[in-house]
Amino acid sequence: MTEPAYVSIAGEYARRIRSGGLPAGAQLPSYAEIAGRHDVSDIVVRKAIELLLRQGLVRSIRRRGIFVTDRPNLVRISPERQLEDPEATFGNESGRQVQVDRDTKRVAVTGELAATFGLSAEDDVLYTVTRVSEVGRPVSISDTYQPVDIEDTSSATVLEETVSDQLPRSAHAEWLRTTPGELVKTVRQRFLAPDDKAILISDVSYPRDRYDSFVFRMNLSPE
Repeated sequence: MTEPAYVSIAGEYARRIRSGGLPAGAQLPSYAEIAGRHDVSDIVVRKAIELLLRQGLVRSIRRRGIFVTDRPNLVRISPERQLEDPEATFGNESGRQVQVDRDTKRVAVTGELAATFGLSAEDDVLYTVTRVSEVGRPVSISDTYQPVDIEDTSSATVLEETVSDQLPRSAHAEWLRTTPGELVKTVRQRFLAPDDKAILISDVSYPRDRYDSFVFRMNLSPE
């Protein structure tokens, strides 16, 4: 599915900001200049700027314009970010070459997972490990579990995310190349159906210094 024009425009500026092409304090072009450059309406430009504002990448100064903020945040805004693939997430952050490797297999459900998904001890779940590297540097790894009869998260109406600094599990530490005792930034995701039943859970680890902070805005229900 082709992404909306305002998401594409916001992604272009996000890449330039995160790569240093637009340094802190730099002023973005005017709405009219951006509209002319991309052949879109002022409404599309306004939505793109609003997305950048909500992501914490820029700030608005009255009667002066839009300026790049001092330090980038990781912002997850529905529906553009929570539901996008890692290729789009990391690609929009820097524009550098991103490689995503996924390994999926069926595994026996554990007691905790059985309780989470409402499964019996005889059931299996799908287990996916996703490893992301950027120009050869590991930047993310996740473990994801879902019932075998759940194809995707399209039926989810709520996403819960818990952020913390933790010692990584051994496989995550190995992939991220952390030193013994080094903390990583972790995000636990729980996608919930309308009846609050979990349909997917994921534990994601990032290098602790990759982002200055995390900001979350979540509403997966259609407007």
